[in-house]
Amino acid sequence: MPRALWLLIIGMAVNVTGSSFLWPLNTIYIHQHLGKSLTVAGFVLMLNSAASVVGNLFGGSLFDKIGGYKTILLGIGISLASLIGLTLWHGWPAYIVFFTVVGFGSGIVFPSMYAMAGAVWKEGGRKAFNAIYVAQNLGVAIGAALGGIVADYSFQLIFLANTLMYLIFLLIAIFGYKGIEVDNANQTSILRENTAVKSYKKLYALLVLCVGYLLCWVAYVQWQTTIAAYTQEVHISLTQYSLLWTINGALIVLGQPLLILFHKKFTSTLKVQMIIGNIIFIAAFLVAANVTAFSGFLSGMIILTFGEMLIWPAVPTVANDLAPKGREGFYQGIVNSTATGGRMIRLLLGGMLVDWYGISMLFVVLIILFFISIFTTIVYDRKLKEVKKVSVNLPS
Repeated sequence: MPRALWLLIIGMAVNVTGSSFLWPLNTIYIHQHLGKSLTVAGFVLMLNSAASVVGNLFGGSLFDKIGGYKTILLGIGISLASLIGLTLWHGWPAYIVFFTVVGFGSGIVFPSMYAMAGAVWKEGGRKAFNAIYVAQNLGVAIGAALGGIVADYSFQLIFLANTLMYLIFLLIAIFGYKGIEVDNANQTSILRENTAVKSYKKLYALLVLCVGYLLCWVAYVQWQTTIAAYTQEVHISLTQYSLLWTINGALIVLGQPLLILFHKKFTSTLKVQMIIGNIIFIAAFLVAANVTAFSGFLSGMIILTFGEMLIWPAVPTVANDLAPKGREGFYQGIVNSTATGGRMIRLLLGGMLVDWYGISMLFVVLIILFFISIFTTIVYDRKLKEVKKVSVNLPS
């Protein structure tokens, strides 16, 4: 991999490690330390996610106008200023304001990181985005683990630790990203589009694909909310539940050689890769719907992890391949905002379904969502292929 990509990988890992100090403990802090209800805690998370969606779209467009270096510095600057404020004033209502602004700042950063990764290693294809994806999960694992340790000692140190990690990220960006050149003149596409394909056709294809991507995220994050609550009802301990996510992170990092072998044998195209990923997701939820023992949920988590390893890096790769020259950031902004939007919707959908119809209905609905995602994956590039076919048949 190019040196520039390694710098992006390290920066992403540090960035996510910092944010992972705080977000897993957000609900606990608001409920237990600030004395607010769980509903209020959920509302604060929604504000953070909504701000991140706006930041994704703004950051993606800004990347296309002023470049990745300045955009990333702006996002880090906004997040760092908010975290300094959060470190000094983390009472109510200051907490809700600073936490929301942090979401906006971090949202600006992510599309640029992905767009730059695709630009600095074009020949790497999905490998570049997979590397960024692995770095994110490594950051989540390290940050969540260290966050729990720091919080046990002093919850206030969580804010300081988060701030220090973002300061390190800022230094990496200042000294590491300034020299990264982003030249999209030779960009290629998995679909081999020609000049007859208009930009709106590519945008339409991405939006159709992102419908399924959003549904996948809505379903996936139920493991962190409604399914988490369900495990408590069937007497799975918190330690065992936490172990599921430890295994998830370890598999993502350590399972890369197996993933490479899988790609060589079974995933000839990104479309096939995403369809297989959705089928694996369905299998994971079928397992979870029919077990009550820890070993069953462990099996479901292992299956789920292999599904996300196929889908999560693939969609940014397709976005990079679809993006017209000069619009790479905007397309990555759409992808990142879709993922954030899916995480935001799950706060309402899962709880409402379980409260009204029970956990069994939730699993049925989630599996239906995956089938819809398979359909959108199959048809997302149909208009592009139609235009290509017409262009080829035109008389010269």
